[in-house]
Amino acid sequence: MTTPAWTPARLPSLAGKRVVITGANAGLGYWTAEFLARRGATVVVAARSEEKATRAIASILSRAPRADVSWVKLDLADLACVETASAELAAEPIDVLVNNAGVLGAKNRGFTSDGFELMFGTNVLGHFALTARLMPTLLSTEKSRIVSLGSIAHQFNEMDLTDVMGDQNYDSFRAYSRSKLGVMLIAFELDRRLRAAKLSTESLVAHPGFSLDGLSAARPGITNGRPSNTFTRTALGAFAQGKDAGALPTVRAAADPVARGGEYWGPSGWRQLKGSPTIVRARNRARDIHTATELWNMAETMTGVPLRF
Repeated sequence: MTTPAWTPARLPSLAGKRVVITGANAGLGYWTAEFLARRGATVVVAARSEEKATRAIASILSRAPRADVSWVKLDLADLACVETASAELAAEPIDVLVNNAGVLGAKNRGFTSDGFELMFGTNVLGHFALTARLMPTLLSTEKSRIVSLGSIAHQFNEMDLTDVMGDQNYDSFRAYSRSKLGVMLIAFELDRRLRAAKLSTESLVAHPGFSLDGLSAARPGITNGRPSNTFTRTALGAFAQGKDAGALPTVRAAADPVARGGEYWGPSGWRQLKGSPTIVRARNRARDIHTATELWNMAETMTGVPLRF
């Protein structure tokens, strides 16, 4: 007998839970926000653009009219903005922090406001600083969770701690895959340290497989892609899924009672490209304690924000 595909309807009520989601104005972050809001969670859309956040909130409220959804300005590529946003976010308990936002790729090497290579500076350092600044609030919230967005791209490149900024022979995909590997290294290391300190806060990682806007359910004004024609959707659907489906591993990691710290959630199908959300295996490089410790120390130095308990 085939096991029914998992859906967010199987989650318990999230009423009274406050969830902060970075980049929840579009893509995977939007779907994570919608699914959790529809289960009763209070959702904070942490994003740069008020206009885009307002559209996302309106879309969520059109499907969950009683939901409590708000916006806080957050630009992960600007550490001063991260500090300001953290102060606002920390004013209330945080049950779940979803580190979702990120730069996917850039043909030409870009830089953050603080002079870091754009993908490493945003995906790794921005979220590191945000998590560190929100840690006291997370620790004071019993059984809180931090969910970081990983990627199957971590499989394709080793971490080079001598060149995290991509100074040598910059390549967009290599920079992206290393940044996602960096996110995963820190997230798994964070859970190890939380458990060693016997704290109830947990850190998990999730990834969306191969997820495309064009295969997602319609959300006017939210999705970035154009509707695919029937042939294209059929062809892509053989090995890809919509971002609504791609968000489900994050949703389970964030709110499913069966999830536990240190787990890696992703699609259950071939090569983790698509499928029902389940616990999957990450490459050993993502759990290397030595590399994670060095990267953690570098992140503290580069951001000027210690991540301590």
